[in-house]
Amino acid sequence: MHAIVETGGKQFRVAPGDLVRVPKLIGDPGSEIALGKVLAVFKDGGELALAGNAAESDMTAVRVNATITAHDRGDKVLVFKFKRKKQYKRTQGHRQDYTEVRIRDIVA
Repeated sequence: MHAIVETGGKQFRVAPGDLVRVPKLIGDPGSEIALGKVLAVFKDGGELALAGNAAESDMTAVRVNATITAHDRGDKVLVFKFKRKKQYKRTQGHRQDYTEVRIRDIVA
C-alpha cells in the first residue's frame, strides 16, 4: 500500500518504512506526526483505493503517520548574476532546510 501526500507545497509518494525528506516541519527528532493532506491511497496491486475527489468524509479518515528522524539543510546552491561589459556581478548562496521523516503506517 502507498499514498500520495502533500506537505510544504510538494507532493510525495510514500509507503510504510520509507525515509522521505520533506520541507521543514515543526517538531523534535523522535516525535510522531501525521503528514499533511492525503491526496490518494493505492492498494498493493496499484489499484486506486481512495482518491482526493472521493467524498470528503472518506479522505478525512485517511492518515499517514510518520516519525521525525532528523532536521538538516540541503547542499548549497550558488546563484550568480552577471551582465557582460557592465562590471555587474552578484553571488548569492542558498541552503534549503528539510526534515527527514520515516513513514510508520497508512491508516485508511
